[in-house]
Amino acid sequence: MWWQDLLWGLWNGCTAWIVLLAHIVGWWDQFPLYNEGRGGNWYDLGFLIGAGALLKNPVAAVAKSRRSNRRDEVNV
Repeated sequence: MWWQDLLWGLWNGCTAWIVLLAHIVGWWDQFPLYNEGRGGNWYDLGFLIGAGALLKNPVAAVAKSRRSNRRDEVNV
């Protein structure tokens, strides 16, 4: 079913950063970063959303701090 592939993609996308770091240091070679057996449109969409969800907050925080710094410089 499509929603199962979407949920697996979300889960694998969220955990992809941890698995990637483990692969870099040589651990967890038996666990793939991307599940090719489930690969498809819904899985891909879930994977991209899951992997990008962890990047959204740090990027938004940096952008917010830059905006507030610019406002502080203008008000001085």
